[in-house]
Amino acid sequence: MKNPAIQIRRKPRQSRAKLTQEALQESFVRLLHERPANQITIREITDLAGVGLGTFYEYFSKKEDLIALTIHLHVKQNAESLKTYAQSLIQLSTNLGLPDYLQQVIHFQIEQIQAQQFLWSQVFLLERQISDIESYRKSYTMMVQMWQSILQPCITEDEQLKQMALNMQRICYGFVSQTLLIHPNFQIWDKLEADIATALMLYTQSNVYLD
Repeated sequence: MKNPAIQIRRKPRQSRAKLTQEALQESFVRLLHERPANQITIREITDLAGVGLGTFYEYFSKKEDLIALTIHLHVKQNAESLKTYAQSLIQLSTNLGLPDYLQQVIHFQIEQIQAQQFLWSQVFLLERQISDIESYRKSYTMMVQMWQSILQPCITEDEQLKQMALNMQRICYGFVSQTLLIHPNFQIWDKLEADIATALMLYTQSNVYLD
């Protein structure tokens, strides 16, 4: 059974509290490289983070809350990184067409995922095991909004922008998540990137009309 939405007992408002929460998240990720999440105990997480059990329960009611927050923040950081990169492309070039723009954005995204391949494969797996439907929708909506921000310089019509952002997320998320769920040690990244680019090119040629 899925757990309810993330329940954070205490939001870190001071820098020291924020560092403590980050240490717990980082410790969980480090342990995740050694064994599956269901074999990792809260005691192991707190020992590695250098805090007591009581400190853990100041922030989280259970391990699944820490896992859910880790998934959310990992996805959020990826979205912010991708938006920043896309903005830099627009700022550096005044003559970049949509196909080339998307190709460079996708290449950057694939590089980022490949660099943390193991963690991403675990995120996709844990997302299905831990996240409730509302948490999943929030993450999905965040990614669609990211694509809207990325596409906005190229597409002026509002409904077209929303629809394309949604389908960008469907295509990219579908290709990458299903690949890593089935093949966590996947190696043929150039082929995957080419397949995503082809799918996006066919979609944009059929559905996007630029001014």
